[in-house]
Amino acid sequence: MSAQLGPEAAPSADPEHDPIATYALDPARVRRLTEQIVSTTGEHSTSTAPFTGQPVASLPVSSPYDVATAVRRARVAQASWARVPLDLRAQVLLRLHDVVLERQDELLDMIQWEAGKARKHAFEEVAHVALTARYYGLTSSRHLASRRGLGLYPALTRVDVNRIPKGVVGIISPWNYPLTMALSDGLPALLAGNAVVHKPDSQTPVTALLGIELLSAAGLPADLWQPVYGDGSVVGSAIIDNVDYICFTGSTKTGRGVGVQAAERLIGASLELGGKNPMLVLHDADLDRAAEGAVRACFSSAGQLCVSMERLYVADQVYEPFMRRFTARVQAQRLSTAFDYSGDMGSLISAAQLETVETHVEDARAKGATVVTGGRARPDVGPLFYEPTVLTGVRPGMTCFADETFGPVVSVYRFADERNAVARANDGGYGLNASIYTRDGRRGRALARQLRCGTVNVNEGYAATFASVDSPMGGMRQSGLGRRQGAEGIHRYTDAQSVATQRVLPMRPVLGMSEERYARTLTATLRLLKKLRRP
Repeated sequence: MSAQLGPEAAPSADPEHDPIATYALDPARVRRLTEQIVSTTGEHSTSTAPFTGQPVASLPVSSPYDVATAVRRARVAQASWARVPLDLRAQVLLRLHDVVLERQDELLDMIQWEAGKARKHAFEEVAHVALTARYYGLTSSRHLASRRGLGLYPALTRVDVNRIPKGVVGIISPWNYPLTMALSDGLPALLAGNAVVHKPDSQTPVTALLGIELLSAAGLPADLWQPVYGDGSVVGSAIIDNVDYICFTGSTKTGRGVGVQAAERLIGASLELGGKNPMLVLHDADLDRAAEGAVRACFSSAGQLCVSMERLYVADQVYEPFMRRFTARVQAQRLSTAFDYSGDMGSLISAAQLETVETHVEDARAKGATVVTGGRARPDVGPLFYEPTVLTGVRPGMTCFADETFGPVVSVYRFADERNAVARANDGGYGLNASIYTRDGRRGRALARQLRCGTVNVNEGYAATFASVDSPMGGMRQSGLGRRQGAEGIHRYTDAQSVATQRVLPMRPVLGMSEERYARTLTATLRLLKKLRRP
C-alpha cells in the first residue's frame, strides 16, 4: 500500500505476490535461521512486522549461561582463525561482497518485512555491507600487516609493530539498520583475526541471522560468529562480562551503562550513540539541491537513522524560497508498504516509537510551534506510519528542541549570520553528524571544522560520509566514543604490539664507559638526532 500525504491511500498490493505472505507460508525457512541462536532456556519471544503487526518469528531466548557458552565456542574457533593467512581471511569478505549483491532481493524483502523500511532505504544497507566487505577485503594488508617503526639508534635498533587480535568481540546492534549495523562492524573484527558474539536487537533479529547465514555461504568457518538473543539488560550485559571488546550502537543512556561495565573489566569499547543533527543552508546554497537533500536527510528510514537531520538552520536571505521548495517536496512523499521501489518512506518500528513521535509533535504544537506540514499518524497506510513533519517556532522548553525524536520530524530555524548558525548547531550535548549546503565547497569545509561533530557532509545530508568507508565515522561528546570504518574501524579490534631487536650495541655503557659518560654520550646523540630532524 502507498499514499501521499493526503487522505487517499492506494489499494493493497496483491497478496499472492506479497513477500510477507511468502515468508509466512514458509515458516521452515525462518525457523532454520533462528536455529543459529545459542539458547538452552526453552523460552521463546515473538517479533512482529511493523507494516502489519503480524508475527515475524518465534525466537529462542538466550541466558547468561548461553552467552558464556557462545564465547567459549568462539574462543576455540578464534584460536585457529587467527592463524589463517590474512589474504585468505580477506577472501571471505570479498566473497561476501558478491553474495550480498547476488541475494539482495531476499535481503531487501527481509529488511522491509522486519524493519518496515521503504525499499530504497533498505538498499542502503545492502550497498553499505558490500562497500564495507570490499573495502576491508582489499585493504587488509594496509591495515594489519606488521610495519617497521623507527628505533632509537639508526640501523642498530629495529622495531616491528604488530596488530594482535583482541580475541572475542561482542557486538550489540540496533534495530534501525538491522543488516549493516549487524554485519559491517563485525567484518573488520573477523578480518583482524577475532571471533564475534553478537546480540541483534530484539525487534529485528531475523535480518541479522540471514546476514550471518550469508557469511557462512561466503566461507566463514563455523563458530566464528555466535548469535545470541534476548533482553539487552540480561544478554547484552552477559556479553560485556565475557568478551574482550564491545561494540555497541544505540541510545546515549544505554551507551553510558555499556561504557561503565566495560571500564570495570578494563576492556575497550566503541559506542555510537544518539544525535540531534543540524543542517545549515547558507545564503549561497543551491536551493533545489538543498531542499532535495534535506528531504532525504530528514526522512530516510522514517527519520530512524542516527545521522539523520532533526534541525535545519536556513539563512534569512533564502529562508522563504527554501521553505517553499522543501515543503513541496515533503508533501510529495509517498508513504508505502510496497515491496518495490515505488515508496518514499516506510513505517516506524514500534508502537513505542510512534508514541514518542506523537508526543514530541503534540508537545511542540501545544506550546506554540507551527506544523508546516504533516503532524499526523497514518493508520490508513499501516499501524505505525506517521507523516513526514516540518515544524517552525520550536524553542527551548519544547521536548523536540533538544531531545532526539528519532522519527520523521524536523524543526526549521532562521539565522542571520553564520557564526550564529554554527553556535546554534553546536548547542546541546550531541555531536554525531552535520550538513552544510553552499556553492563554495572551500567555505563549507572551513565551517565544518567549527562544528563539533564526528562527520560533516558538504552538499549532502549523511550518505557521503556514511558511504566513504575509508574515512572514520563516529560521534563527539554525548554521541559516542571510537570510530567505525577506515583504519580506526579495524584497529579498534587489535592491540598494537611493539617488538624491538637490538643489534651490536646494547642499551647500556660498554667498553668500561661510566654511567656518567654514557649519559653525556646519549645526550649528544639526542641533540644530533634533533638536528637531523629524526623523531
